Amino acid sequence: MRTDLLYTLKSEDLTKEILQEKLTAHKEVKFVSLAAVDLIGHETDTKIPVSLFLKDLPTFLEGFAAQTDGSSVFLPKIATLNNAKVDMKADLSVHWFVEYNEGLVDEETGKPVGTLKVPCYLYHDGMAVDSRHILTKAEEVLTKDLEKALKEMKNLKEVFGFSSDEMEKVYLTSATELEFWVKSPSTHGDIEALSTSQELKEQYWSKTRGPVRSAMEETLLLMELYGVEPEMGHKEVGGVRAKLTDSGKFEGVLEQLEIDWKFSSPKQTADYELLVKNLVREVFMRYGLEVTFLAKPLEKIAGSGEHTHFSAGVALKNGTRVNLFHSQEGDFLSSLGYGALMGVLKNYEVINPFVTSSNEAFKRLKKGYEAPISIVSSLGYEPSIPSRNRTILIGLIRDEENPMATRFELRAPNPHTNTFLCMASMFMAMKDGVNYAKDKLPKDLLVELSKTPEEDYAYLKKGRAYRTEKDVFDDFSDEERERYFGLPPETVYENIKAF
Repeated sequence: MRTDLLYTLKSEDLTKEILQEKLTAHKEVKFVSLAAVDLIGHETDTKIPVSLFLKDLPTFLEGFAAQTDGSSVFLPKIATLNNAKVDMKADLSVHWFVEYNEGLVDEETGKPVGTLKVPCYLYHDGMAVDSRHILTKAEEVLTKDLEKALKEMKNLKEVFGFSSDEMEKVYLTSATELEFWVKSPSTHGDIEALSTSQELKEQYWSKTRGPVRSAMEETLLLMELYGVEPEMGHKEVGGVRAKLTDSGKFEGVLEQLEIDWKFSSPKQTADYELLVKNLVREVFMRYGLEVTFLAKPLEKIAGSGEHTHFSAGVALKNGTRVNLFHSQEGDFLSSLGYGALMGVLKNYEVINPFVTSSNEAFKRLKKGYEAPISIVSSLGYEPSIPSRNRTILIGLIRDEENPMATRFELRAPNPHTNTFLCMASMFMAMKDGVNYAKDKLPKDLLVELSKTPEEDYAYLKKGRAYRTEKDVFDDFSDEERERYFGLPPETVYENIKAF
């Protein structure tokens, strides 16, 4: 593992002087790629010689870095055939990464050729129209409303332990993970063997071996070099054991894996996901293994999810940070936490098209595979005893010893979910709920969240239940699930009708 390469340029390093210094010192970085994410989640890739980038650095940093005709990005009803000009503008608020081509060595330095990825916004007719910008604005709106709610809270000191004068800024945090299948190129799944292994949980958290182990470990080490802070890599529930041949090599590799990393700001979380996907593809390919991020690559076998986590906090002027969803009064959640959760549950039909946007993704959302099929949440039986119900859509994760760990886990996303738009839609729904709940007591919000379908409240809809501690798959019949939690969509068409 090479430690003499330039892997990351932090947001505070994105000045003309530092970029000039770093890129001049690392001559192995030969190209710059302008990476914008369109509305379908596609990330652009270009190859601009770094010499041209350095020559026109002020324009790249302060103006529009490049222009395209719109054919390379998905912006329906925006970039049209007769008005297709799209400009790209660099995002200086996140880290930039250098990706290396291990198959091409720079003759001058003896190092692999690197490409500096520059995250960009897309502008059309002077207006930002891409996924990154939408997330940026959604984050701004929610933090602004949370800050306003705190300043208007008469008992702020009693509830959270600080006064409005002590606040420096409100911030959001998020995190995600990556599940994927890996296989030998010529391997095809034996559904019976896979099903048996899954039922017996033979693969879950079992030992990785051979090229899978090497590729996993190299990926985790690379993530550390990029500053992503990996937490864990392990086998998931799907897969069968590979066979060792007479030549000492493994064949028939077919395994499901998961990689987790630490939380960050929303945009940085989405950028980390894109980086880790690319690392996984490149590293596993060097070990002769194919990777797929499809939500359901094998029928009747567990698919790949991408659970996404959300929280909010306030940074105080004395350096202390306080979790705004955590209750300091012995409740499951603060009033703001209840509001955020209720906003998501009430508005999930509108969020869902941004989370589950393909028929492939709907194949994963089936009863019994730990993928959510109903709009329902779980809190646990008692605030003092945190629990995790894996059959619900969005759950509360708490640690009594660590208040900063209080967060929500959305279980519906998959590796092809556009994480930028998923988070943006969640934040807008949370804003709606926070504005309803900000002046209410946690105990009253808990009663409303725990309502029966027949009960009528001011915010959550009559005819629906929104909380259960039961097994959604096994403890309800199909008719009961529909009566309590609504009829879930099964296709993209049914999903989009919510609009």
